[in-house]
Amino acid sequence: MTAHAAELSAEPVGVPATPAPARNRAHWWVLPPLLLVVLVAVYPLLRVLGESTRPGTWAQVLGSAQFRDALWRTVAIAVTSTLGCVVLGAFLAVVLAFVPFPGARLVGRLIDTVLALPSFLITLAFTFLYGTAGVLNTALGLELNVLYTPAGVIAAEITFFTPFVVRPLLAAFALIPPAQLNIAASLGASPWRVLRAVVLPEARPALMAGGSLVLLLSLNEFGIVLFTGAKGVLTLPVLIYTRGIVTFDLPGAAVIATVQVVLSLTLYLAYRKVFARMTSGRGGPDAAVEQAK
Repeated sequence: MTAHAAELSAEPVGVPATPAPARNRAHWWVLPPLLLVVLVAVYPLLRVLGESTRPGTWAQVLGSAQFRDALWRTVAIAVTSTLGCVVLGAFLAVVLAFVPFPGARLVGRLIDTVLALPSFLITLAFTFLYGTAGVLNTALGLELNVLYTPAGVIAAEITFFTPFVVRPLLAAFALIPPAQLNIAASLGASPWRVLRAVVLPEARPALMAGGSLVLLLSLNEFGIVLFTGAKGVLTLPVLIYTRGIVTFDLPGAAVIATVQVVLSLTLYLAYRKVFARMTSGRGGPDAAVEQAK
């Protein structure tokens, strides 16, 4: 009886294999979202690229002074707005996270509210405040036209996009262990040194993420420039609108749109590469504390 049981236990027990048709059916579930992405994103881009391949269109558009001026102004406004958002956003995030004051929670809620607003509402508010017939000009009895210049566009973009930097930084600051800050302070580090050696290195990826997002959004911003009515501010999105809707130059608009897409994708891929290097080369909390000594 015992020998018979041992023989039965020694026999391999077969595990039922997963039927091949079941595995094959699982692959069919990938097709609906894949087709949706192709129809919504890939197909329009291919149509734009195909529309731009008419003979002589690329040379005519890229060689025009209007395109070069729009490209330069787009990059200049985007970079300036991004720098302003990074500086202002870092300052606001540090104050909200580490400087307790009455109303800090309310300020945080207001910043979150700006994230939910469309960009043209910010521009409309700027028009009421700083426009030709706005509150400021009426109160001073002057006619300041700063809003209708590149400086006005940059100010509106900084106001609208700064929360996109503040929110990731606040999330990063919340992940810093309080004990790490206390240890650095107990070693004799001043608050500024703790901020520079402990807080900012930990928040650098979040700062880069917010800054990169602002840069991409600023490059493709259309509503703020359009609603300010800045006649001398011609950016690539506005030029695409002018070529495609106003003058019905669809091939020229397609060329500019292709340049816009390539520029955005290049910046995005560069950000991903730099971000991967930064996160792989970061030290742990002990390294940050050592720098604060």
